Amino acid sequence: MSYVAKNIAVHDRLIFALDVPTRAEALEWIERLGDAVSFYKIGMELLTSGEYFQVLADLAARDKRIFVDLKFFDVPATVASAVRGLTRYPVTFCTIHGNDGMMRAAAAVKGDIKLLAVTALTSLDQHDLDDLGFQCDAERLVLSRARAALAAGCDGVVSSGLEVPALRREVDHALITVCPGIRPIGNSDDQKRTLDVAEAFAAGADYIVVGRPIRQAADPRAAALAIQQTIADTLAHSAG
Repeated sequence: MSYVAKNIAVHDRLIFALDVPTRAEALEWIERLGDAVSFYKIGMELLTSGEYFQVLADLAARDKRIFVDLKFFDVPATVASAVRGLTRYPVTFCTIHGNDGMMRAAAAVKGDIKLLAVTALTSLDQHDLDDLGFQCDAERLVLSRARAALAAGCDGVVSSGLEVPALRREVDHALITVCPGIRPIGNSDDQKRTLDVAEAFAAGADYIVVGRPIRQAADPRAAALAIQQTIADTLAHSAG
């Protein structure tokens, strides 16, 4: 079966990882990137600043979409309480680790939030999976967790773009795929299972998460705009 692209605004498909330790730095990045980015991920680094929900409000006030990436993991009742609490805020996505009970409990209270299951972190390669005791390769692990997530009521998964073709072949196309670890060719940081922007969308990704390649660029806004153009060109070519 061929993948049918979802009705997602092209400009929303790039999610910028707002991985900074303070609200002041977050605001600098939001202003610096301006209209080049409409979707932001806020994660654990910002959480420990004590200013997490202030930044969430700052993003909402600027009509930005918000991805809460805190990878909830605890007993089902506790995870459900955390997700229920998030429904008070204008959050589009949030992430969850977990077993069936945990995901089902969270899915039952998620409201309008799209719940994304973390499959296998993009910083893990086969050696890491072997060390953790998984008796399978990354693709089989991702497929197994994706099927379980959808059955439990989650909306999608976070996975490497490398696994997206298999997800599209073997899992319901209602699945949202969010792909972090998008890197230029020649990447040498801690992300191991990576693709570039065009490869990820050609594979069938719905969204990509990009952090360091934008933050470390000589002109971050220009880098974000270049990624947006690549997304638009790749999707147009796929549609054609």
